Amino acid sequence: MAENPSTQPARRRAPAMDPEQRRAMIVAAALPLVVEYGAAVTTAKIARAAGIGEGTIFRVFADKDALLAACLAEALRPDDAVAHLAAIELDQPLADRLTEAADVLSGHLARVGAVLGALAGAGRPERAERPAPAEARRSADREAGLAAPRAALAALFEPDRDRLRLAPERLAGTFQLLLMSTGRAGMPDPLSTGELVNLFLHGAIATTGEA
Repeated sequence: MAENPSTQPARRRAPAMDPEQRRAMIVAAALPLVVEYGAAVTTAKIARAAGIGEGTIFRVFADKDALLAACLAEALRPDDAVAHLAAIELDQPLADRLTEAADVLSGHLARVGAVLGALAGAGRPERAERPAPAEARRSADREAGLAAPRAALAALFEPDRDRLRLAPERLAGTFQLLLMSTGRAGMPDPLSTGELVNLFLHGAIATTGEA
C-alpha cells in the first residue's frame, strides 16, 4: 500500500546564506579554478563548482572582474598563515621556531604567487595606468597584509630577546623579506627552509669544524 504523501516528514530547506556568506562560498569555489584557468575561467564553470546557478554569482558580484578581484584579495589575506604562526610552540629552540614559520609563510607566498601568476598569464597583469587613489589603496592593503605576519614573526623572536643583536621587530621584518625574495618563481636552486634559517641565524661563514 502506497504511503500517503501527507504523512511523510517535510524536507527542511538549507538555511539561506547572507550576501557575505554567499560571496565567501563563491570565492572559495573559484580560487582553485582561477589557479588552473586564470582569468579565462568562466562564471558557468565557477557556478558548477559552487553548486549554484550562474545567475547567483551576479547577485553578489557586479561582474566577473569583481569576482576575480575578490579571489585575489582572498589569496592575499594572511589570516590562516598568522593563525599557524601564533600556534608555534615558543619553548622550542629559535631555529626550530623559525623553520616552522618559514614553512608556513612559504606556503602562503606560493598560494599568492599561483593566483597572481595565473591571472597575469591569462592577460590580467598589473595595470600601469591604475589611478593614484587605487594604487595608494593597493599599497596600503599590501602593507596591511605584511604587517600581521611580521608581528607574528616578531613574537617568535621575543623569547630570545636578551641574546639577539637587533630587536625582534627588526629581525622579523628582515626574515620576512628574505623569505619573500628566496621564494620568487624561477629562482635557481632555491634554499630549503632549514638552509635559509641556518644562514639567517649564523651567516655565510662556516665556523671551525663545519663543512
